[in-house]
Amino acid sequence: MLELVILGVAGFATGLLNAVAGGGTFISFPALIYVGIPPIVANATATLAALPGYASSAYAFRDDMRAEGTLGLPAIIGVTMVGAVIGALLLIVTPGETFVVVVPFLLALATVLFAAGPWLLARIRARGGRDAGPLTSAAALLAVSIYGGYFNGGLGIMLLATFGLIGYVNLHGMNGLKNLLSAILSLISAATFVVAGLIAWKPALLLAVAITLGGYIGARVSRRIKRTDYLRYFVVAVGVVMTVIFTVRVLNTP
Repeated sequence: MLELVILGVAGFATGLLNAVAGGGTFISFPALIYVGIPPIVANATATLAALPGYASSAYAFRDDMRAEGTLGLPAIIGVTMVGAVIGALLLIVTPGETFVVVVPFLLALATVLFAAGPWLLARIRARGGRDAGPLTSAAALLAVSIYGGYFNGGLGIMLLATFGLIGYVNLHGMNGLKNLLSAILSLISAATFVVAGLIAWKPALLLAVAITLGGYIGARVSRRIKRTDYLRYFVVAVGVVMTVIFTVRVLNTP
């Protein structure tokens, strides 16, 4: 019962954070580890469980999404799909022992990028209004998509920063597209993980329901939130704590 409560609360918080500020994986991934799921399976399960939350958030932002920048939506989606497949295949061929060692570095990278997100976006938009060309835009999206297919943590802020690079300026539209691409990434990655037998189905289903509810509610109320600073600080704090915990675990492993 305690594990069910933990996963339910973690799932709702994950969906809420992903819709409003991003960083929800910092909640769901450690929660799965806490209830005894191996790291690679936990990562795959968290990716699958996040899918309906991303989809519900994208649906809530459906009226805000508009094509901007140098790449059209079909090209953006196509590049995202290719990157998702590459990232998911990289995770499948990564030995469990190696992934355990890599996790603290991934968490640290995601935490730093999430914390630096507002500054990074401001720097990108301060480029004088010039947007990256199609090839640069496609390369940036491919790199972020490969990362997202391999590890979902911090994906949201990476996508937002990339949208700023390729010419997006409407924040609500960027949030909607972020959730849409995250849903596509999760769908393709999760399909690959299902074939490879890396999904813990019972925790995944519980998380998925809770994340969907949190994601839809988060997207609906996000327009009413004047400042998301406190949410961002909370996510960064969780990321730092999780990075330290997983680093200590690696150091203490014989």
